Amino acid sequence: MGEHVIKLPDVGEGVAQAELVEWHVKVGDLVREDMILAAVMTDKATVEIPSPVSGEVLWLGAEVGDSVAVGSPLIRLKVEGEGSPPSLVAAAATPLAQTEDMPKALAQSAIPTAGKANLQARGAPSGAPRPEGDRPLASPAVRLRAKEAGVDLRQVSGSGPAGRISHQDLDAFIARGPQAARSIGLQQNNSVEDVKLVGLRRRTAEKMALANARIAHITYIEEVDVTALEDLRAALNKQKRPDQSRLTLLPFLMRAMVRAIADQPNFNALFDDEAGIIHQHGGVHIGVAAQTPSGLVVAVVKHAEARDLWDCGAEVNRLAEAAKTGSATREELSGSTITITSLGAMGGVATTPIINYPEVAIVGVNKIMVRPVWDGSGFIPRKIMNLSSSFDHRVIDGWNAALFVQRIKTLLETPAMIFVEG
Repeated sequence: MGEHVIKLPDVGEGVAQAELVEWHVKVGDLVREDMILAAVMTDKATVEIPSPVSGEVLWLGAEVGDSVAVGSPLIRLKVEGEGSPPSLVAAAATPLAQTEDMPKALAQSAIPTAGKANLQARGAPSGAPRPEGDRPLASPAVRLRAKEAGVDLRQVSGSGPAGRISHQDLDAFIARGPQAARSIGLQQNNSVEDVKLVGLRRRTAEKMALANARIAHITYIEEVDVTALEDLRAALNKQKRPDQSRLTLLPFLMRAMVRAIADQPNFNALFDDEAGIIHQHGGVHIGVAAQTPSGLVVAVVKHAEARDLWDCGAEVNRLAEAAKTGSATREELSGSTITITSLGAMGGVATTPIINYPEVAIVGVNKIMVRPVWDGSGFIPRKIMNLSSSFDHRVIDGWNAALFVQRIKTLLETPAMIFVEG
């Protein structure tokens, strides 16, 4: 028997460290080759780390939320044969506080010892429900399916190693149907759960705090009559080709923003407030804030100025699907110069969006509602939507912000103008 040390691999060009966001195994587990051991995050892309060998987990080199340097020991396995070179195993077994080139967070991890494990017992399905706080092992795809189906994975028995839940396990659970819940009456709940911010949630918190602290926000809210636009959108969707995606409101808004930016290019900019320089971009790279099972991400439609209505719609749909499944690349989640934020039908009447630092503007879309509008002789039903847009008041005056929103409003209320060049 020998020991094999698995280091954190190079998970992206130029990435020096990654945050550990999930362990799929624990000390004493038996793993097979290609089994997923952990998930790490770089920027906003999550990467799963598979095992190159089969063996027993002896040691875990970090805790969830720790930053791990590329090339640092991540996990140690007992394997058949000689395993890793003795020098590497010795380095992994050394208390990490004594290793100068390893991150401080790793030095806080204890090095546990493991006894014998029974492969058949470790590979047997785990019981359900699981104890409170015992996180079930499952891939991001299985977690997403379970969330969409309203299934608590703690109630699902896993047939994989260490009780890992597969798609087949989830299918079998759903096929059995809901189980009758035992009535226990009304009881007090005095529990307190400490939830550590890790991964995308922590990055979002840090970025929102930075934006709110450094940007002097001004929010301008205006209502837009989108009745004609919705009629046009419905007509275009009826005539679309089979290879074209259905148009939502977003592609129209994106094209309107491109036209408005042509009149006021300083809204398509990044503000380096430390250097006192505004980087005004020619290319319009529109970030679209989207909610995913992992948290809020901003997928970026590059060069919207060079895309027509259908192309904008297709790219938004492609990026939304990639963000939802966790397959979006770092390049697809960075590089925006101005952002749209929308909660769809949950958009509310008005919002106060926080700017995607270091951008200088964000356009917020609220839900469409039918309201009575006076036309001079009577009230008629019209489809009304509010735009809630925020601007960096350090570099954009309120008057110019109003002109920008009014330009977008005019284009959306007279959607034929979106297609008129010049």
